[in-house]
Amino acid sequence: MHDRSLGLGGACGCEEYRGLSRRGFLGVAAAAMAAPAWLPRVAMAADHRSSRDVIVSVILRGGADALTMCVPWGDPWYLGLRGALAVPMPGSGLNAATDLDGYFGLPPAMLDLLEAYNAGRLAIVHACGSPDPSRSHFDAQRYLEIGKPSDMTLATGWLARHLLTSEPVMSDGVLRAMSLTPGLPRVLAGGPRTLPVADPLNAGLTGRPASKASRQQVLADMYALGDEPLRSIAEQTRATIALLEAIDFRGYAASGGASYGPDPFATALKSTAALIKAQVGVEAVSIELNGWDTHASQGIFAGGAMATLMQTLAGGLKAFHRDVIQSTNINVVVVAMSEFGRRIAPNAGMGTDHGHAGLMLVMGQKVKGGKVHTDWPGLDHPYDDRDLAATIDFRDVLGEIVRYRLGNAALGEVFPGYSVVDRGVVVH
Repeated sequence: MHDRSLGLGGACGCEEYRGLSRRGFLGVAAAAMAAPAWLPRVAMAADHRSSRDVIVSVILRGGADALTMCVPWGDPWYLGLRGALAVPMPGSGLNAATDLDGYFGLPPAMLDLLEAYNAGRLAIVHACGSPDPSRSHFDAQRYLEIGKPSDMTLATGWLARHLLTSEPVMSDGVLRAMSLTPGLPRVLAGGPRTLPVADPLNAGLTGRPASKASRQQVLADMYALGDEPLRSIAEQTRATIALLEAIDFRGYAASGGASYGPDPFATALKSTAALIKAQVGVEAVSIELNGWDTHASQGIFAGGAMATLMQTLAGGLKAFHRDVIQSTNINVVVVAMSEFGRRIAPNAGMGTDHGHAGLMLVMGQKVKGGKVHTDWPGLDHPYDDRDLAATIDFRDVLGEIVRYRLGNAALGEVFPGYSVVDRGVVVH
């Protein structure tokens, strides 16, 4: 191991990705209805539960270009292979990378991450990914979210299985996990007390306030006569709506000098902060930032398409770091990842095509940050003669988080068929 010091967004490029977006979350809702019978329930000591982190999963849909997001400027092959899409070396003037450790650096559009990185609360895991060779968005996103590459049968998500194999932090809580998406993403499919809520600011019954109570009673009476599991699901939904209505999302004031932008990703993070600080028993939140399928006119510098996405990502995480991770004593871990990276060499359209390895961003109070964790393969040893090779399985990083930050030792159920290898990314 070499350790160098170790729903939202724009339009995407390829037809497969646009088709995937149109299909949305079909089939996932069915998996969310009930937990599979084979999953054991793992009891956990109450004093251990109190120290568990809340996890925020950020999925960067479309295949984010890791070689731009964290620049391997120290690799002697980088400038030549990247050509016009190379970020200039540190100290070389306009658009130059900012050095992190003498080998890797951040492009200008990602500099909002420096604050958390320098504070030791942000780790970058590079050259990581799935062992499956697929370059299909549909397949690769599935494998990422279920936590089992090459499996087309498993219906539940890895984060859902974590919840299924651990006792709730709050035994009488009505909501353990929530996605800020129109439909439930596969990563949470099958999770207990889990719902998608695209806009928490408007999570409630619309219509005239004067008749709200009577309409709520009509709904309660209607579903009370129904059969299971519909009756329980309806009751959970009603209780969740009441819970969310009690949280002042609209009037939420951030801490620590944080300033969330007006974009949907920042708004989702702000709502996540309000939900976490309310301490109502929520253990996991899933949000997304779309648009990373950069086949043409990738635009890695100011005003370009990918530069805008990177600024959105980094700016949102900076605000969340200041507001929640730096300013509260609530343990939180954020993990951002994409289904795959991009090819090393640019294409004729000044973009990059589907590749293999990517990176992960891990941020939190109990993260071994201020480091780029990697077993760097070298760009002169490409995977399939064209891609960055994956030397760290993404399940190793997620498994460490589940075991040490979420307090769940049932890794065989969360990541079936895989033995997690500790990579030293989080505090044990």
